[in-house]
Formats: sequence, C-alpha cells, structure tokens
Amino acid sequence: MEDHKNIGNACEITLEELRKLRKEEYILIDIRDKISYMHGFMPDAIHIEKKQIMEDGHQFDRDKKIILYCRNGIISKEAAEYLNEKGHEAYSLEGGYGQWLMEVMKEEEKEDNRSEEIEKSLRKKFRKVLFSRFAKAVSQYKLLGEGDKVAVCISGGKDSMLMAKLFQELKRHRKFDFELEFLVMDPGYSEINRMVIENNAKLLQIPITVFETKIFDAVFNVEQSPCYLCARMRRGYLYSKAKEMGCNKIALGHHYDDVIETILMGIMYGGQVQTMMPKLHSTNFEGMELIRPMYLIREDDIKRWRDYNNLHFIQCACRFTDTCSISESGEGTGSKRMEIKNLIRQLKAVNPSVEQNIFKSVENVNLNTIIAYKENGVKHHFLETYDR
Repeated sequence: MEDHKNIGNACEITLEELRKLRKEEYILIDIRDKISYMHGFMPDAIHIEKKQIMEDGHQFDRDKKIILYCRNGIISKEAAEYLNEKGHEAYSLEGGYGQWLMEVMKEEEKEDNRSEEIEKSLRKKFRKVLFSRFAKAVSQYKLLGEGDKVAVCISGGKDSMLMAKLFQELKRHRKFDFELEFLVMDPGYSEINRMVIENNAKLLQIPITVFETKIFDAVFNVEQSPCYLCARMRRGYLYSKAKEMGCNKIALGHHYDDVIETILMGIMYGGQVQTMMPKLHSTNFEGMELIRPMYLIREDDIKRWRDYNNLHFIQCACRFTDTCSISESGEGTGSKRMEIKNLIRQLKAVNPSVEQNIFKSVENVNLNTIIAYKENGVKHHFLETYDR
C-alpha cells in the first residue's frame, strides 16, 4: 500500500491528482446527506453517508484507494482519517464537491450558444411540464397583475433559477405589463457558493442584483431551531430589499412537491392540517405580497430540465451544512422532509394517484366533518353550531 503522502497532503487529494488515477484504482464516495446527493454529484460517485462509514463499520475493497468528498472538503477529512486508522488507503478530496463544481462550470463557460439552447428547451422539450404549468399557476391563482413589480428571489438552487427563466419567458409573451427584479441575498455564503450562483446567473443570462446580510453569523450559535430562525430572517430581508427597490411582490420557488410534503409534515409532525399557499399578503410589510408561481410544477420535471441542460446548482449553502451533514443527527427539517419524500414514494407504489389526492385534500375540505378549525387565529368547534 502506498504512503498516503504520495498523493495530496495529509490524506488529501486534489482534483488534478484524482484525474491521473485509473478508474479501477479507486472508489469515489459522496458522504453528503441524501438530499444534497440527489441535487447533484460527481460522475461515478456512490453515496454513503459519513454516519454509515464511521458508525456502521462499512466494508470496502482494501485493494482500492477510497476517495471521499463532502461539500467543501471539511468533514470528509475526518472520515478519511478514520478509514486510514482501519487500514484502508483513504483520501479526502480537497475543496470537495464545491471545487469540482467550479472547475466544471469554468469549462462549460467556453461552450457556445448554451444559453440559447437552455431557453429553447423551455420553449420546446419542457414547455408542457414547465412553462405551461407556470403560466397556469399565474392565471389560476391570480399571481400577477397589470403594473406589478416582482422581486424574483434566487437562492441559487435549481428551483429558483428555473423560476427566473420562466419569468423571463412569461414576460417575452407580453400579455400585460409587469416588471422584474432578480434578487439574490447573500446571507454569508462561502466564496465557492457565491461564485456558483453568479456563474449560473451569467450562463442563464439572468441580470441579478446581489445584496449582503450577516444572517449566518446571527444564527450560527443558535441551538434551538436555527433553520427556522434563518428562514424567517431571510424572508424579512427579502421583503425589505424588494420594497426598497419599488417591488410590490416577492416570488419564491416552492413547487408542487413542496406543497404536498408540507401538508403531510403538518399532519404527522405538527398535528394540524395546513398547506403552503400560492400567495400571501405580508403581515409585516404593508402592500407587499408573496407569490409561488412554481406551485403546479413537479420536482422531477425540474430535475429533468436541469440534467438535460447539464446544469449544476447549489442545494443548500448554509454554513451548518458546510461543516456537518443534516442526517447525521436524524433531526431537523432536512431529514423530516426526506422521511416524507420516502413515505410518499412508498405510498405511490401502491396508489399512483396519492400525490394528486394529497394536493386536492386541502381544496376539498368539508367543514361539516371537521371537529375544530381556526380562522384568522380564532378556533371554532363543531359544537358551536351542532344544535342549530
């Protein structure tokens, strides 16, 4: 077995060094959480989370080098050291998935007409499942009106980037006049994540406005529900910046699958029937409204558009997931949502209509069969009107 220092420094390996190895010499392992892996991974990588490697005593071929990567090459070092102690030849990929992604994007920048081909795919191949459903949601839920100025909020993921392109396509049809601002809030992204967002915006020809906050610093040491606090703070900053820019609406990229998952999460973990609304009036910013024009679009179709165009987006740029894996603890919104995704997948195998039925359930609420419900914060009980 070779000395570890022959490749990389202190059990690390660079992308350049990795490319010099023959594929039969190594196993490439993505140790991020499953949600991150599903959003994109390096070619030929298999998914085994850090917890499985370090706690479950996962067995590997001792004749092959083990190359591990995480988001930024931080937690993969610990896993590599652990495997080395167990007698394997293991390395952590320097810079992790983020560094690989940056190099891929630099190469893709050299390709001609990519932006035109991506837009063409929305007008042709994916028109029915993406643009038509986007336009339907806008019409059905009356999300846009004459003279609206919308802040299209871009997080850097596949959903919000696609939403920006669909807004551009909708405006191209010019059925009525409205304005768009493409807004990116940087809550304290790593340099790589910031560059990925900016490079994708350039590739997709989305004229973004970036403004910075220190949200990650503010919630980093919060022990109770940091994700909830971060989300609330992000929403507030987006509303504030959008209003400053003269917008009367902010648009978020939540899709159909987010809606049905939220319904089930509310029932199973919150003990309440609720849904993610297609639009909401802001309670703290007068005259402002939140809209969700991706409401009828399926996540699998977004993924197909992404993969068809060979696009790479960040999944979650949070500082917490830069240094840890959500599923290691088995707690948090990420793992709960993953549980719900898996449950829906299992139910769908038995009943193909289960997703549509979950979605329709909050459109067909029969108050005569509800024991209690809330309206404008006031709870009502069926006994109030039972004898009338």
